[in-house]
Amino acid sequence: MSNALPRRTGRRITVQPGGRHVRAVHGGQVLAESDSALVLREPGCPDAYYFPVRDVRLDLLTPSDTRTNCPFKGDASYWSLPDAPDLVWTYADPKPEVAKIKGHLCFYEVEVS
Repeated sequence: MSNALPRRTGRRITVQPGGRHVRAVHGGQVLAESDSALVLREPGCPDAYYFPVRDVRLDLLTPSDTRTNCPFKGDASYWSLPDAPDLVWTYADPKPEVAKIKGHLCFYEVEVS
């Protein structure tokens, strides 16, 4: 069974275990760190690492009122830092094709090691 997911445009999205240590850092502060992150690959976009919620410092983040919709992933909600609005997003109820990202958060600034 393939991990590749068909897109309506003929492009493919994949969601797989990241297989490496990943950190989300902002202003020198580690916001998330995991060996269990998932990597979402979408043509034309940089790899996006989705961290399990257990590996994210939610105590540092504040929920945002921002909501967006991706026709391929679903409705996203966002989290912010005082100096970085909407730095983090999550799909509480992702589309079935990317269901693996449920319970995970993604950051704009990620270090991969």
